[in-house]
Amino acid sequence: MNFVKKVGQVLKEPAARATLVFIIVAVALIAALWPRSTTPDSATATGANPPTSGITDQQVSADQMATARAAAALNPCPSGQLPVGPNAVLAGVSAPCMATGDEINLGAVTAGKPLVINMWAVWCLPCRKELPIFDDFSQRAGEQLNVIAVHAREGGDKPYFVLKFLEEVGVHLPVVTDPTGAIAQAIGAPRIFPSTILIRADGTVAKVMPQIFNSTEELSQAVRDNLGIDVGGGA
Repeated sequence: MNFVKKVGQVLKEPAARATLVFIIVAVALIAALWPRSTTPDSATATGANPPTSGITDQQVSADQMATARAAAALNPCPSGQLPVGPNAVLAGVSAPCMATGDEINLGAVTAGKPLVINMWAVWCLPCRKELPIFDDFSQRAGEQLNVIAVHAREGGDKPYFVLKFLEEVGVHLPVVTDPTGAIAQAIGAPRIFPSTILIRADGTVAKVMPQIFNSTEELSQAVRDNLGIDVGGGA
């Protein structure tokens, strides 16, 4: 009884109430994003590993995957055919395109045009807020450059889960996954999510930006400063 009274007294403090509200909101967000596994013995991620252990696409049928792709309605991945530069960091790097499921040669299809890569993951809460900014920027950019969202290695081998997340967030920019980590290694992406990597038309890295963009205007300014391309919307 004394313990209950003490707890009640503590919760009367504004700081304590604010902390409790934060914890409740955080738990609710994690619960909303956490996958409903079809196996009873799904593992829970521990330590530094993101929460993708136990998530599986093994029981997803081809029809279910096709339905998920249609619902996500992602824009096609780039399909350029210009020569790959001799110093292009993505030369020979392949990745699954989420719009179709096809493996694409990322270096070849993006050659000859500046590229903006957003490294993200379904388990990254800031990514959820930032993806719509890249979606908007991609629409504004048009044919001036390529914009691709690259899902991190952890969870990158679970396309159904990725597609359902993208459908929920409501973004449609081109998306590939990085199930082997080859893209991140090639472009020197840090283990920080979200991160943005700006790549020149010759395929070399112009800037690595481990930060969160809060507006399309802010992202447009970074592209203008580092790639020399004005897509509008900047200050």
